[in-house]
Amino acid sequence: MTKVTCEDTFLLKNRNLKNDYYSLTFGSFSRASSCQPGQFLHIKLPATDIFFRRAFSIAHVSPNNEIEIILKVLGRGTAILSGLRKGAPVNLLGPLGAPFTLPRKNETALIVAGGIGFPPLLFLTSEMIRQGYKSEQVVFFYGGQSGGDLVERSRIRKLGVRFEQVTEDGSLGERGLVTEALEKYILAYRDSRVRIYACGPPGMLKATDDIGLKYGIPGQLSLEAPMPCGIGVCLGCVVELAEGGHARVCREGPVFDIGEVVL
Repeated sequence: MTKVTCEDTFLLKNRNLKNDYYSLTFGSFSRASSCQPGQFLHIKLPATDIFFRRAFSIAHVSPNNEIEIILKVLGRGTAILSGLRKGAPVNLLGPLGAPFTLPRKNETALIVAGGIGFPPLLFLTSEMIRQGYKSEQVVFFYGGQSGGDLVERSRIRKLGVRFEQVTEDGSLGERGLVTEALEKYILAYRDSRVRIYACGPPGMLKATDDIGLKYGIPGQLSLEAPMPCGIGVCLGCVVELAEGGHARVCREGPVFDIGEVVL
């Protein structure tokens, strides 16, 4: 298990990605080099009247231990974080949670990102390339309601992977649902050496899970849930397991195998 630390650091960079999306990069974090794709940070907000930390998937780790998250402003907590300026003090707890398992060297990774589910999959794809996987072994499906929901597209292109953009309103890429594009690809190529990785809204994850089970394709899903404590104590993020019983998203997850969780 990855050693967890809680320490103070500072905001190094705040980039406005437009449409309420922001990239926050924090200064040197001692456990950054041990962070794995799929894991998350628990961030203490710099506001005395907000008690609970906020959980954010890790989007990138630099060689000098800087660590990045990408968020969308959805409430008061994310609004506060988006408004932080360079040098603002923050407290990070992490890395937390179960990471993705990388595919076998002869497998193609089908990455399925929906909206703000994009960050951990960017980290996963970058890590695969860093570890020597060929760019043609990754197909990155990125979906949203409109083109404004697909951020940091140039970063994906720079990785050299096949990039499939899908929007519900057709304003960017193919019109439709990202899971429809995934299924079309599976039917067109009939490749048995594939593995699915997905993160996004509940409906998208359910559809991805169904596709994996339908075609017998293994893979993993990264779930999102309220995580008041982040360490498995409060039981605020419990999900039902398909074979019975329950699991904590923050502790046994957030990454689960396809077919493992009732969605």
